[in-house]
Amino acid sequence: MEFSLPLRVYIEDTDAGGIVYYVNYLKFMERARTEFMRAQSFGKDYIFNRDLMFVVHDVALTYRAAARLDDALEATAALIRLAGASMVFRQCVRRAGEVLVEGEITIACVDRAGVSPRRIPREIRDVLAAQVVD
Repeated sequence: MEFSLPLRVYIEDTDAGGIVYYVNYLKFMERARTEFMRAQSFGKDYIFNRDLMFVVHDVALTYRAAARLDDALEATAALIRLAGASMVFRQCVRRAGEVLVEGEITIACVDRAGVSPRRIPREIRDVLAAQVVD
């Protein structure tokens, strides 16, 4: 299942020419992943109360076209792999169905105190396993 989050491009997202600054697509994707996890009942409070965090480990993106000031966009997140201590999302940002940016983001589960790798807790892994797409 692909999760989709509607977004709007604001002036703060753009450069002087009114084009979305490249790093802001990562912010849009982060919001989509966060809302995907919240939709699975794993919001920030749930995660922090288990003394863990999910952090970006690897990013591979392809930029295809630019978004502009006031564009209506959607950022998507589809979980494509789930391992012991990590997960991989296929994500994109679209405008009216046109893919602007797409790629894969690897997320690692870490211990909150020491920021060291740890296994994804079973209760989270069991729910996420049902969300993995091919």
